[in-house]
Amino acid sequence: MMHQVLSSIRLDWFSNLRGDSLAGVVVALALIPEAIAFSIIAGVDPKVGLYAAFCIAVVTAFAGGRAGMISGATGAMALLMVLLVRDHGLQYLLAATVLTGLLQILAGVFRLGGLMRFVSRSVVIGFVNALAILIFLAQLPELTNVGWQVYALLAAGLGLIYLFPYVTRVIPSPLVCIVALTAFTAFFGVDVRTVGDMGALPDTLPLFLIPDIPLNLETLWIILPYAMPLAVVGLLESMMTATIVDDLTDSPSNKNRECVGQGVANIGAGFLGGMAGCAMIGQSIINIKSGGRGRMSTLLSGVFLLLMVVFIGDWVSRIPMAALVAVMIMVAFGTFSWDSIRNLRKNPKSSSMVMASTVVVVVFTHNLALGVMVGVLLSALFFAYKVGQILYVGSSLSEDGRVRRYEVIGQVFFTSAEQFIASFDLKEAVEKVEVDVSRAHFWDITAVGALDKVILKFRREGTEVEIFGMNKASETMVDRFAVHDKPDAVARLMGH
Repeated sequence: MMHQVLSSIRLDWFSNLRGDSLAGVVVALALIPEAIAFSIIAGVDPKVGLYAAFCIAVVTAFAGGRAGMISGATGAMALLMVLLVRDHGLQYLLAATVLTGLLQILAGVFRLGGLMRFVSRSVVIGFVNALAILIFLAQLPELTNVGWQVYALLAAGLGLIYLFPYVTRVIPSPLVCIVALTAFTAFFGVDVRTVGDMGALPDTLPLFLIPDIPLNLETLWIILPYAMPLAVVGLLESMMTATIVDDLTDSPSNKNRECVGQGVANIGAGFLGGMAGCAMIGQSIINIKSGGRGRMSTLLSGVFLLLMVVFIGDWVSRIPMAALVAVMIMVAFGTFSWDSIRNLRKNPKSSSMVMASTVVVVVFTHNLALGVMVGVLLSALFFAYKVGQILYVGSSLSEDGRVRRYEVIGQVFFTSAEQFIASFDLKEAVEKVEVDVSRAHFWDITAVGALDKVILKFRREGTEVEIFGMNKASETMVDRFAVHDKPDAVARLMGH
């Protein structure tokens, strides 16, 4: 047992130290401007997002359920905080962040991470494509109304990112891009927008502070309507990102542990003056593409971020935004599933519609949770429709013409109930009807109601009905909800 634990620790933490260390530097540099931008979106000081990025990355490195995944302050979460910050201030946001963490821990304890199995592949692909589009669109403000120098730096950055791997893969090309462009602009005094132009970097380490708010029910009712959607969106984005990293690395993740890990990280962020956050698909892909695989890459991304902004903030502030835009454009193009476009005609129309609907809703609303919910709902409806079509009712008449025998094969539930009823000739003049349901299953009260309708209509015509072969699960449902074998219910139904 101890040997297995040590092997797991070695694999998660120390099997890829060089790759994890270099990837951690790249991710830390990419996290800084995003954390500042998300702080601005939420209406708080840049240090709130930076402290959150540090704390959440460090905590999820230990407590999360997915090695190599990066978590921090995100745009999807920031958008949900705007009204709370505007109406009640930063202290209430910190309290809501702590409550968000508690709700996420409860989700993990009650094993809600298992709900990811209801998210179809088409929804995941739609989610990935939508995020790729949003990541690309988020770079456009840095490329509008700027001088030619920015475009030249961007082109040089993309050239380094895509061509440097042909020279060597020992150093991640995004890191080479950031260092080279920063050195070039500093040496030649090129006047372009830098990280420092986005907001002041903090010059002190975060301190443990309890949110300065009254601890009463009134406070709870203020923060709960914000904490609940923050918890849901955070877990949803984290679960989806974990699924994507699972695919990229061909390794499994523990979704319920990830729920708890995200919760603990958000509680820590709230007490260290940070905003709520979750897994970040863009930074996670940067990490994987830069060679990061283990938990050390996640830990070092948070540690390097804090060390950079606090102790070498003057150098970090000189990084040209064009270099980071180049990295994020690489992420956007690498994230997008180009096969999904090529396979639009090959895939079933329902799958393509689910994927496209998820993309459209997420891109136009910027609401990841809403897009995924629409995708899951459409998947469920298409699935129900398809399964509802798999119903066959055959019949044969006895030689003396007195008994009609029906054989029901398939699933009877709300989408197939009408087809089930229509398959019976309810006016046929026979003495007895036998219905063999040994190869059928009755799933819901709509199915039971359809069976009631058939039996009662036959009886009204004076025909005896016998049902046989029903499986135990269907029988339990019928015994509980059917009325055809309950005289009082039948009398009420018939209006007597």
